[in-house]
Amino acid sequence: MQLGDKKMIMQRASIGAKTGLGVPVQIQVEGLDLTQGAGPPTEVLCLMNMVVPEELEDEEEYEDITEDVKEECGKYGTVKSLEIPRPIKGVDVPGCGKIFVEFNSMLDCQKAQQALAGRKFSNRVVVTSYYDPDKYHQREF
Repeated sequence: MQLGDKKMIMQRASIGAKTGLGVPVQIQVEGLDLTQGAGPPTEVLCLMNMVVPEELEDEEEYEDITEDVKEECGKYGTVKSLEIPRPIKGVDVPGCGKIFVEFNSMLDCQKAQQALAGRKFSNRVVVTSYYDPDKYHQREF
């Protein structure tokens, strides 16, 4: 899938897979405990390790990413809203580098989570987690 000027390669998650050396593959995302899986299902999905703040600074690239994520997530159900916190010079923006997608139903969100977790984007493995809808609506990223 083309996402702006980058290409997302669809592939199943390699979490728990073995490397050629017989060592389990480990994916680490700061502040995320992957031992709990994606957490309890909600209508909001958080996509991590997909974009970096530098990619969100350019207006055109930001718009491309937003449209492409809406289109891809729309394959799994109705996307009600989408938030991609952007960097602000000199300010620590909570959630910057993460993508939050609100679906019409928990079932749609679960379908997207199962399909998107582990896909590769720009040589990064996408990590997904369900997100608290109340925090999402209050913009507590």
